[in-house]
Amino acid sequence: MSDQQIAPVPAFEPPYYAVVFTSTRTEEQSGYGETAERMEELVKDVPGYLGMDHAQTPGGLAITVGYFRDADALERWRSDTEHRSAQKRGRAEWYRSYSLHVAKVERSHGFVKEKEKEKE
Repeated sequence: MSDQQIAPVPAFEPPYYAVVFTSTRTEEQSGYGETAERMEELVKDVPGYLGMDHAQTPGGLAITVGYFRDADALERWRSDTEHRSAQKRGRAEWYRSYSLHVAKVERSHGFVKEKEKEKE
């Protein structure tokens, strides 16, 4: 188990873009994990990439939200050759259904609770 603390991607100064990818998957998942890991590493090299959040329901609905500084960063990721290849394989093998929403973020804020001070 990792010592890495689970936390959402922090708020950024708007405007920026959020890409919401919601999916359900097929039974056939051969190669999915490795490809997903590769995509997570690859997107980090895109100038303007800000971060990514993931969540999955017990029923199998998965949600990934990627954050990008500007439309150029988003377009670089969308048109990346290796990413396009993974998308094609996803439609052919891994996804039963998905939806993709791109939104321009106009307001953003966050909250982090400070650790409680230890009692003496």
